[in-house]
Amino acid sequence: MGRKSFGMPLGYHGLMQLTGHSFLAGRRSLTVTDPFQAIAPATNTPLAPHFYSATLDELNQAVEAAEAAFPTYAKTSGATRAKLLRAIAAGLEAVSAELVERAHLETALPMARLQGEVGRTANQLRLFAEVVEEGSWVNARIDTALPERKPLPRPDLRSMLFPLGPVVVFGASNFPLAFSVAGGDTASALAAGNPVIVKAHAAHPGTSELVGGIVTEAVAACGLPAGVFSLLFDAGLEIGTALVQHPAVQAVAFTGSHKAGRSLMNLAAARPKPIPCFTEMSSTNPVFVLAGVLAEKPEVLATALHGSFTLGAGQFCTKPGMVFVPEGPGASEFGTKLRELARSSAAFTMLTPGIAGAYRSELTRRATLPAVTATQAAATDACAAAAILFETSSEDLAADPTLAEEHFGPSLLVVSCATRTAALESARRLEGHLTATILGTEEDLAAHAELLAILEQKVGRLIFNGYPTGVEVSHAMVHGGPYPSTSDRRFTSVGTQAIFRFVGPRCYQNFPGGMLPAELQDSNPLGILRMMDGVVGRA
Repeated sequence: MGRKSFGMPLGYHGLMQLTGHSFLAGRRSLTVTDPFQAIAPATNTPLAPHFYSATLDELNQAVEAAEAAFPTYAKTSGATRAKLLRAIAAGLEAVSAELVERAHLETALPMARLQGEVGRTANQLRLFAEVVEEGSWVNARIDTALPERKPLPRPDLRSMLFPLGPVVVFGASNFPLAFSVAGGDTASALAAGNPVIVKAHAAHPGTSELVGGIVTEAVAACGLPAGVFSLLFDAGLEIGTALVQHPAVQAVAFTGSHKAGRSLMNLAAARPKPIPCFTEMSSTNPVFVLAGVLAEKPEVLATALHGSFTLGAGQFCTKPGMVFVPEGPGASEFGTKLRELARSSAAFTMLTPGIAGAYRSELTRRATLPAVTATQAAATDACAAAAILFETSSEDLAADPTLAEEHFGPSLLVVSCATRTAALESARRLEGHLTATILGTEEDLAAHAELLAILEQKVGRLIFNGYPTGVEVSHAMVHGGPYPSTSDRRFTSVGTQAIFRFVGPRCYQNFPGGMLPAELQDSNPLGILRMMDGVVGRA
């Protein structure tokens, strides 16, 4: 099909009318290319309308507009950015019903789950608004001049965090709202003062277009440069690859598979001027059951664990995919209950036919291994998946480390540990994960200090007597971990600390006060917390 490209201003009255076209810095693209459609997982049928991949020329327009907008947007006040974030949140809530309806069609996720996701997305936008409006997040530090110091005087030094430049965000398949167009990556990048170009996920383009219109309207309503936000569609790899390689792009955020995330990391590192690429990838989120609690309530533990690994069809990055169980009292009852629950589970609808196919392929591979016992329910439809329980020993897991890899979907690997030493050795062999969970009594925990010390080096979040599914959006939350769970364990993609991915420090030496950013001026006009000569306060 031939290509025809031009743009038109976006009007709010047409916001809910899906067109299938990208948003280019305040304009709807009208490019006509080979079309693609979303697939309704519940029926495995195409959904209207057709969507059109952005062209490389449009990509350049979006990135160049972001680059042009950056100097202005980077200097906006925290109050201005907070106004933008709150406007986006209000826009999402205003069309919540339409968003939930379309997202349900494109993902088959339950309506109640999606309604909650709208709320979560709006709340995290408002949380970042509060952070940037208050302003202390910039980590301002002032070392005043010491001209009389011997043997050498100290100059006046003042530093704080500044935005990096245009950020590319890749929408995630499993969270069409909270980790996509206006999700946490976009919220934190905008809060930090960076323009954002989103590459929409091809599995839920309609949802992405609806949210893209809301963000575009909010940018305009706040009087900000249109280049602060763009949304690009692409059914393949061309646009995503070109975005990461574009010289004006300064950072990348991605949530998805290890294969895709590693590919983006390599592209970012291979640029003539490498850039940070923050990828959240595979995680099996190991669970360690300790002997005391296993003997007390084995069936209660099995029921709760089944609910966690099958929640959302197991399509959470925090799904517990592997549980280590000691031999001894309660182990038999625990295993019996888990098998019963796995066999009786209803079939689940996966997000896409591709995800369902990959799940079933790995299920087939593992079920044929001689060291693995499999228990599963039935599922036949193209997007359906059966709950599956795999069982093996710590020795057999050590012999086949592939069993410890993420299996995205409603599956769980139960690993029997004959001794405490076997459990410790299994923990030492773990790769990096987002979370690790310990189930036990307080006496159990005190007696397993060595296990805790090992797990502290393996994950970003440790959970005691809880389950990892469900990630609170807060100031203290850490949703990150050592590779391969993420590309950089120093950062989180959830919670207000996510803002630190998209900033870097800059120092001013001996500058006149009037030429300094407000955050670094002697009078502290913003009233933020600062470190001055080693003392933290608002002076």
